[in-house]
Amino acid sequence: MYDLADYEVIDISKSEQDYQAIKQLLALSDLDLDSQVTIFTVAKINSKIIACAGMDRDIIKCVAIDPEYRGNQLNLTLMDHTIKYANEQGYFHLFLYTKPENIDFFKGCGFYPIVEITNLVVLMENTPVGIQQYCKQLSSLQKEGKKIGSIVMNANPFTKGHQYLVEYAANQCDWLHVFVVNENASLFSFETRIKLVQEGTKQFKNVTVHASSPYIISRATFPTYFLKDKAKINYAYMGIDLLIFRNYIAPALNISYRFVGTEPNDEVTKAYNEAMRYWLMDNTVSHSSPITVVEIERKTEGDTIISASLVRKLLASGQYEQIKQLVPTTTWDYLSANLDKFKI
Repeated sequence: MYDLADYEVIDISKSEQDYQAIKQLLALSDLDLDSQVTIFTVAKINSKIIACAGMDRDIIKCVAIDPEYRGNQLNLTLMDHTIKYANEQGYFHLFLYTKPENIDFFKGCGFYPIVEITNLVVLMENTPVGIQQYCKQLSSLQKEGKKIGSIVMNANPFTKGHQYLVEYAANQCDWLHVFVVNENASLFSFETRIKLVQEGTKQFKNVTVHASSPYIISRATFPTYFLKDKAKINYAYMGIDLLIFRNYIAPALNISYRFVGTEPNDEVTKAYNEAMRYWLMDNTVSHSSPITVVEIERKTEGDTIISASLVRKLLASGQYEQIKQLVPTTTWDYLSANLDKFKI
């Protein structure tokens, strides 16, 4: 039966019929349609879509097979076509998120678990040595010292608040590793953001600025389509991201501290700060050494708490003099030279 299936790649944003067919197929597996995914590899029998796998750049999402057609060969062939399509688009190192009960199925398709949040989600990749190779590369950047710290930041854009956090942490540590989230889902491109972080921290001689890897998980690409409860989505996202940091990244660089600014305004970021203490410090969630979380008060300018979101808001409304008070000279030099890019 499965030999009769035809495989093709479709864009559901261009066909209401395909959109509805995919949505109904996912529903049979108790899945929702991920808003990030429009490109699907599908298997059809007599023009009916019986299986699908979505692609969000290097992440495979929304894999579903009609219950009437489930069988090992169809599973494998669907994944083979999906991987082939990803490779044709230039993506060779692939990730997928799935429910823990599907681990064996995806192992049979050549994927390997990285980290699992019990009963909720597992992150897998299509190589048995991917994260080990990344950690080996990181290990070459180890620095001597008893107290090695870390910061993970988006820096969209880099502000005096970020600079203050780096300065404080660098003064507390023998060495500080700063990871800039590597994605282009922000107002400022990754290339711009990491350049501004490098320029704004070059006066600190015990700091290494890293481009973060796919192993520092972006909220923008974390899937929500198989987790119905928003609280569980946030819990799973935070757990995946922080356990990868604790189990793999921190040991590779001998990191024992992670610094973060307080978050009085954004509830999601505030919850993430609180989650750090659990996932990074609690001995019941990991066999890896705990990482001490240090939370410091956010820097203010007068009565104003400095934040990148405030800078973006001021930028959109053309309030440039106020921005000057909130960002380092290096950031302002970039902004003032590129104001046309940000006019609405």
